Amino acid sequence: MYHDTAIVTCLAVAFYFFTSTQVARARARYGVKLPSISGNADFERIFRIQMNTLEWMPIFLPSLWLFAIYISDAAAAAVGLVWIIGRIVYFFGYREAVAKRSPGFAIQAFACIVLWLGATGAVVWRALHP
Repeated sequence: MYHDTAIVTCLAVAFYFFTSTQVARARARYGVKLPSISGNADFERIFRIQMNTLEWMPIFLPSLWLFAIYISDAAAAAVGLVWIIGRIVYFFGYREAVAKRSPGFAIQAFACIVLWLGATGAVVWRALHP
């Protein structure tokens, strides 16, 4: 069973849900009415945090699970936690200023690269060495 990876998956989904609630709160705070997604720079940064998280989840989740299946549940979960930490750092940085988003982005991108390369390497290895 992949309990550790499942927990990290639930945490990633919870973080995404949190970013969604932050967008709703920012709409009210900054007066950005639906369906608008622009008009206030503070709102736009919060919106981009949510959208960027969504953009990375299709890279993160399959890589996380393939890494867990082909390499290790515990290792996948550990790297997955690094991804979540990176997203949190990204959230706090980008919320303040565009220029402060880079450290969190780099952390989460590195975690995804590790997961994807590890998963891809393990899948190819097993395919070539049955």
